Amino acid sequence: MSDKPQTTAKVPDGKTSYLTTKQMEPNEKGFVGYDTQWEPWQKEVEYTTPKRP
Repeated sequence: MSDKPQTTAKVPDGKTSYLTTKQMEPNEKGFVGYDTQWEPWQKEVEYTTPKRP
């Protein structure tokens, strides 16, 4: 009855405006993790020293 291994259902990718999650493949113990990719929401501007008075 418990001869066949349990498989987890494939979860679709989760997408928001700044975050994307993807389901990873199960490892040898059967653990299924999730990979997260963050999108930057701020721009980095090079610092310039202010003018002297």
